Amino acid sequence: MTWLADTATSYDTVAASYADFVSNALEKQPYMRAALALFAAEVDGPAVDVGCGPGHFTAHLASLGVDAWGIDLSPGMVDLARRTHPELRFEVGSMTDLPLPDASVAGVLAFWSLIHVPDDAVPAALGHFHRVLRPGGLLVIGYHVGAGTRLKTQGYGGHPMKVSVHLRQPWWLARRVREAGFTVEAEWALDPENPVSQAILFARRGRE
Repeated sequence: MTWLADTATSYDTVAASYADFVSNALEKQPYMRAALALFAAEVDGPAVDVGCGPGHFTAHLASLGVDAWGIDLSPGMVDLARRTHPELRFEVGSMTDLPLPDASVAGVLAFWSLIHVPDDAVPAALGHFHRVLRPGGLLVIGYHVGAGTRLKTQGYGGHPMKVSVHLRQPWWLARRVREAGFTVEAEWALDPENPVSQAILFARRGRE
């Protein structure tokens, strides 16, 4: 798929600049840290950070005691994450074809990575999240709130990019998450007065 190749290439190009941009971001985001702390407290077992980028969220989860590892579409990001956090595991892979066994993790974190997946491919990604989670496992998604799609042509450090950013309404994403077999447990609005705000959705796979 063209969008997969474009996304991987774009993040390969900006990997170092993006890592610099996010290196201290969590220090200024108490609500983001709270969401990660809640994830850590609720996950009893291994967790995967899908779309992990340079591994900053993965490393933060590990610091909270989570057996966390990361997966990302961009080989450049994965290489950087491995060098920055050599004690942690990082692999190349796509959330639309997640290379994990069924019911193999207790938690899935997808922080601002589903934003690059087109609407028609979101059900496949959510289906893989459901498949790899153990019964009772937790899914947490961070995303941009809004409508429509923006083409990002220039990224961090001024480097060229060609990546689509899909903005979504909470009701739209919650409906797809439920259709994938999850129970939505909570939704947090972040910076709701910003024209392009953010949100975090918490959902759980049933304990069937």
